[in-house]
Amino acid sequence: MNIGQASAASGVSAKMLRYYESIGLLPKAARTEAGYRVYSATDVNTLRFIRRARDLGLSMERIKLLVGLWQDRERSSADVKRVATEHVAELDAEILELTAMRDTLQELADACHGDHRPDCPILHDLEGGAVPSGASASRRRVADALVAAQG
Repeated sequence: MNIGQASAASGVSAKMLRYYESIGLLPKAARTEAGYRVYSATDVNTLRFIRRARDLGLSMERIKLLVGLWQDRERSSADVKRVATEHVAELDAEILELTAMRDTLQELADACHGDHRPDCPILHDLEGGAVPSGASASRRRVADALVAAQG
């Protein structure tokens, strides 16, 4: 199948398909006499695998590793599990960070009167000024949680 057909069948854009090929994530496509790329059903399956891994937020480095493990029938499932659990730990850390940001912004927004006065705790925080006590406590909790998650 041509690049457009492979793109439609896999859900991966033609641009990304060429990129994956250029970085060695997908083998170089066969070519017609006219120089057009030709993809096999195996290539499309690999593209679907890559797309699902990207949907799960895996890095290109990890996807390359997983594609190799997927294609290696002698692999240990422990190797695959290690890649997944490392990614889960990173996602947990990101969730903690995002939750802390959300909580801090919500606390700052709650402390802001939102009226005609120019005084605003949100802007004070952004300029490095005084922070409401709740926001400071929230930041300390997140920092402690991040250290615990990494430790």
